Amino acid sequence: MKKIELSKRLQHAAKFVVPDEPIADIGSDHAYLPIYLVQQKKVPTAIAGEVALGPLKHAENIVMRYGLANKISVRLGDGLEVLEEKEALGTIFICGMGGLLIKKILSSGYAIGKISQKTRLVLQANNEEKALREFLMKENYKIIAEDILEDKGKTYEIIVAEFSKTAVVYSELELFFGPQLLAASSATFRKKWSQALKINERILAQLLNTEHEEKILEIQEKIQKIKQVIS
Repeated sequence: MKKIELSKRLQHAAKFVVPDEPIADIGSDHAYLPIYLVQQKKVPTAIAGEVALGPLKHAENIVMRYGLANKISVRLGDGLEVLEEKEALGTIFICGMGGLLIKKILSSGYAIGKISQKTRLVLQANNEEKALREFLMKENYKIIAEDILEDKGKTYEIIVAEFSKTAVVYSELELFFGPQLLAASSATFRKKWSQALKINERILAQLLNTEHEEKILEIQEKIQKIKQVIS
């Protein structure tokens, strides 16, 4: 059977899998990631979760095309509702969504007992990464790895977290930029925030001399943080 090819962003997410343990990919987008991990013998079985019937049927067809219906379970449901209670999983992937949506999915999953403390979380947010890190800190999840990459003109951040029995505390800058991304300060990281600085400076120039005082203060604080990190 032909090997499936992943996008660059999913390749980077895949490298953080806990090997030899089942995974779940929530909002699986054609089940490409589960197929790849099973084909590569990184994991024995996988769950591909979809919230809508159309994507579910499409994912089922692709899984069958690759002859993996006996190893990949494609399930219909909202977020982590597709999982059994405390289902034994090495890794839960939630990729390609906004940070607030990922936070909502995780929060709902905790409320209905769908996340084991033994399960690693691999999260790829398109925005609002700070809110997601704040949530992880509140729930005592330690960020064990982070990654930043460019793929097809877009920049993606990956947050990898595991439950900690001791309190997890991050500074404001670590929450905003990512503790490991901040420490590494890679070329991609600096490029992202240099571009963000220019955008925020343009927004500030448009807001000055208006009555949007709260928004002006928010943008000024963001600019100050960025300059502190990339200067």
